[in-house]
Amino acid sequence: MTQYNKKAKIQQFMHYLLLIILTLFILIPFILGFWTSLLPTADISKGALWSSHISLDNYVTAVTQTPIIRYLFNSLIISIITMLAQIIFCSLSAYSFVFLKFKGRDLLFYVFLATMMLPFEAEVIPNFTTVRTLGLLNHYAVMIVPFLTSAFGTFMLRQSFLQIPGELKEAGDIEGLSHWQYYYKVVMPYSKISIYTLAAYSFLSSWNQYLWPMLTTFSDNFRPVQDGLRQLQSQESFNNWGMIQASAAIIIIPTLIALFFGQHYFKSGLNEGAIK
Repeated sequence: MTQYNKKAKIQQFMHYLLLIILTLFILIPFILGFWTSLLPTADISKGALWSSHISLDNYVTAVTQTPIIRYLFNSLIISIITMLAQIIFCSLSAYSFVFLKFKGRDLLFYVFLATMMLPFEAEVIPNFTTVRTLGLLNHYAVMIVPFLTSAFGTFMLRQSFLQIPGELKEAGDIEGLSHWQYYYKVVMPYSKISIYTLAAYSFLSSWNQYLWPMLTTFSDNFRPVQDGLRQLQSQESFNNWGMIQASAAIIIIPTLIALFFGQHYFKSGLNEGAIK
């Protein structure tokens, strides 16, 4: 028994050691990037990792001399609207595929699901032609309308809705609940963990978009952060690497906040589910 416990402790130690090593591999680039953003550009150009002039000047310069705040605002507007739209439309379509009975429902779902196999790059040209015809180029709408719903989000919520006990639907029918009432009084609260997961996924996916904004936005008034950072780096006068790194660090902050709150609500949902 003692030998078994010793073996178990060694295995546990190796697991934690592996996790620590992987964590370091993930965190070191972030720590190094943040540290670089505190250094003067002259020291960064020399390849120095230490300087006697550690300060937040690069952040002040990034905020005051570049449109980084405008880029952040644009991305927040786009990501929040896209997130809310996907929660609404994906949940409604998933509800239809689970609780509404109509001819060809399963076939329609498989066709809907097949769109996940298409890479986004294959949809760029037809989508660009469509939004150009509609006159949506260089506007918030061009980065929101093509992503109002998601086949992946519908699939994920459908799988979650399928786990709802059939007795709840029967009880709702006995109580006289309409489909709309059953949807927002029973289905949505019961599937809150999946809703939080979809919210975090859609927000981060919209926030990290690069190719589509680069093709469809042409001014700082609508350009999101990822494309905005590329625009700053491409300017001939923008050779302040400390400020570039500070701008990159600022861009990461909202994603970290989204992940933090997403994890918090995810854990809260798991605890509530365990209690139930």
